[in-house]
Amino acid sequence: MSGIWQQPGPAPWASDPQLSRGRQISEPPPAYRTEYQRDRDRIIHCSAFRRLEYKTQVFVNHEGDLFRTRLTHTLEVCQIARTISRALRLHEDLTEAICLAHDLGHTPFGHAGQDALHDCMREYGGFEHNLQSLRVVDVLEERYADFDGLNLCFETREGILKHCSIRHARDLDELGRRFIDRTQPGLEAQLANLADSIAYNSHDVDDGLRAGLLDLDQLQELELTGRLLNEVRRMHPQLESRRLVYEMVRRLIGELVADVIETSRQAIETAQPESPAAVRASGERLIRYSEAMDRQQQELKEFLFRQLYRHHRVYRMASKAGRTLRELFQALLDDIALMPPRQHARSRELEQRDGAKGRARGVADYIAGMTDRFAIDEYERLFDPRRLT
Repeated sequence: MSGIWQQPGPAPWASDPQLSRGRQISEPPPAYRTEYQRDRDRIIHCSAFRRLEYKTQVFVNHEGDLFRTRLTHTLEVCQIARTISRALRLHEDLTEAICLAHDLGHTPFGHAGQDALHDCMREYGGFEHNLQSLRVVDVLEERYADFDGLNLCFETREGILKHCSIRHARDLDELGRRFIDRTQPGLEAQLANLADSIAYNSHDVDDGLRAGLLDLDQLQELELTGRLLNEVRRMHPQLESRRLVYEMVRRLIGELVADVIETSRQAIETAQPESPAAVRASGERLIRYSEAMDRQQQELKEFLFRQLYRHHRVYRMASKAGRTLRELFQALLDDIALMPPRQHARSRELEQRDGAKGRARGVADYIAGMTDRFAIDEYERLFDPRRLT
């Protein structure tokens, strides 16, 4: 089995665009691209992808030019995932397409916005950003003459839907079946999920240090970052603090990536899946950390939750962002004519079909698609009497 790793091209366990489960609406095959390349290109050119540039990762867009946004986060996820995908001989174009689309449905103001919108939608079916990403590529993008959405391949849509409640899975037919049957997604989807965690753990450390909300003494106390800091200081004892941070973060990404590659390679060799179908039938995820690294990265994740995401400066901004979206939602739900004509018409159409639930979903679609600055401007337009336009 080990010799197969030296062969060029995707392995038998990788997704094959020629054997894709297809698109919801049949299309002629692309002339010079694979089906997964076509998916990737459609995602890059869609409006929701461009809006990621002005959506919060941790720090709201106007707080600084060098902090990560949803767009830069997405690009870092792609870079990490492609490295691992190539090493494991998965399909790189599919991996990239999933990574590029994984946050298309995220609200403005990061997780604070998502939580606020979920609270607003609780009696109307809730709000899940993974489901919203799928809704963007299936319904909300308006670019093509023959269909709504982007009409992506099943495998790309499968990877976008990382998590889903059983209640919602029942409405998704084949795509939701794995959540009901507790089977696994393809390896490219598994990888995109893990690459997401590698990216945000590492770059949130970097951004937290840059913002002055974390310090190196705190990171020294953690097993993983403490060991890496010691290595850098031993090799470069005179290194200035900013370069010390960059070097530590670089090594952090490298350690996490290497661990995933080696652990996943061993898992694949043990399972010996002969096809993507065998991967899906597996009782466990094959793309994963080692037990030791999983424990260390979980310690880092919990540290970031306590010291960064719950830091009073971040928490205060998150609280303000939540109030902004809740008040926007209520005002627009009370009078959907306040929305621009196209969104108003969509919400009215959904209301005619699904009643109050549809009306609320139309409002949620509008708010979820906003950038941070558009949400702030819209709030001022609705509530500041000095803004009459």
